[in-house]
Amino acid sequence: MILDKFRLDGQVAVVTGAGRGLGAATAVALAEAGADVVISARTQSQLDTVADEIRATGRRAVTVAADLSDLDAVAGLADTAAAELGRVDIVVNNVGGTMPKPFLDTSPKFLEEAFRFNVSTAHALTRAAVPHMLEGEGGSVVNISSMIGRTSERGFLAYGTAKAALAHWTRLAAADLSPRVRVNGIAVGSVLTSSLEVVAQNPEVKAKMEADTPLHRLGDPTDIAAGIVYLCSPAGSYLTGKLLEIDGGLVAANLQLGLPDL
Repeated sequence: MILDKFRLDGQVAVVTGAGRGLGAATAVALAEAGADVVISARTQSQLDTVADEIRATGRRAVTVAADLSDLDAVAGLADTAAAELGRVDIVVNNVGGTMPKPFLDTSPKFLEEAFRFNVSTAHALTRAAVPHMLEGEGGSVVNISSMIGRTSERGFLAYGTAKAALAHWTRLAAADLSPRVRVNGIAVGSVLTSSLEVVAQNPEVKAKMEADTPLHRLGDPTDIAAGIVYLCSPAGSYLTGKLLEIDGGLVAANLQLGLPDL
């Protein structure tokens, strides 16, 4: 049965930024496909809610409340997964994000912080996880990039640069780690998570974003979670170094901040 190729029975996944939004939806989806999951974010109460959903599927959940901008903390999740759940097969580097800013307000320090939070965190966790993966049958890494990493719009210099770097890190890491560890990514479009709450509450802005999206809707977290299950499962076993564009068909940014000319 083709659907059997999407199963992850007996595997162990680590998902960062899993207290809500894309990370939470991904953690639950991986559990529904058969994986046990280590989830991490800042807020324990959010993690507890997601852990309950994971356990409702019959799978195990381990929560780690941590500041994932701390590279030692994020790297430590790999050892936690191995110690608590016995192995590491899947890493989903979801934590990241950077607030938009005008060019002249984007300091070198802010740019470096964006790189650290979006790229260095992924490198730290993946580097710690690979030895555990190699003890088994290998593994799969999925990085959450963004469509703004391949397009342009005012105000997104730090965020877009960091996500573009993460996309190319994906390709380079895939070359380094093949054939036993596959590394892929998802270029995410506009998805209705907490980061877009302000947009969702403004009918005019939301309607324009939908109109500017070829599929005429904003994404749901499960749209991304489904892609992650595919990339991690045997169904996606012939992919590495690739970026899936799950973005409603966008070829240009659908959110303009209205920043004026200098």
